[in-house]
Amino acid sequence: MTTTPLAATTYPDLDRPEKFTQEELGWVPWLPSLPIAEFTERHWKGVVDKRRAENAYFALLARDPEILEARTKTDNDIFYNTKGGLPRADRELSAAAASRRNGCIYCASVHSRFAAHYSKRPDDVQRLLDEGVGVTIDPRWDAIIGAAVDLTETPVAFGADSIGALRANGLSDLEIADAIHGAAFFNWANRLMLSLGEPEAPQN
Repeated sequence: MTTTPLAATTYPDLDRPEKFTQEELGWVPWLPSLPIAEFTERHWKGVVDKRRAENAYFALLARDPEILEARTKTDNDIFYNTKGGLPRADRELSAAAASRRNGCIYCASVHSRFAAHYSKRPDDVQRLLDEGVGVTIDPRWDAIIGAAVDLTETPVAFGADSIGALRANGLSDLEIADAIHGAAFFNWANRLMLSLGEPEAPQN
C-alpha cells in the first residue's frame, strides 16, 4: 500500500524548491505557529530578538519559549561571537555542509548565503550546493566540509582523522571547536526543521 506524504495533503499547491540554492526561501510549518497577538512577556523573552516573531519557524518554536531562548542564545554565540576562533565564513560553511548532507534545503540556503557573503566566494559555495559534500574546493574548505560531514553522518565517524585534517590546514584548537559547534548545532537544527515544516520557493 502506498501513502501520500502529510506535506502533500496539507499543502498540495506549495511551490517547493527543486534544488539547493543561495536564494532566500520561505518556510511553511505543518503545525500552527503562535500568533503574535498571543505572545506574552514569557514568549518575547524566549524569542530573544523580537523581529524573529515574524518568522513562522520561530513563532512555532515560541510555543516552548524556554527551549527557544536556549536555542537562540546558543545559535547566536556559535555564529556571531567571532572575537576569537574561526572566521564567520568558515563557521557558516560548516553549517552549510551539515545542512547539505542532511538534505535541509532551507538551512542550507541560509548558511550558504552567509558563507558566500563573508567569504566573498559565492561560486565556491554554490559548488557545494550543486555538487554535494564530496566537492573539492581547496584544502582548508575541504577539511571543514569533511569534518562537518563526518560529524553529520554519525558522531563516531568524527575523530582523530577529522581533527588532523583541520589542524593540518592551519586551524587552531579553538577554531576546530568552532567548526565542530557549527556542524553539531545544525545536525540538531536540521532535524528539528525537517520534522516541523518545509521550505517554499521564493515568490517572483
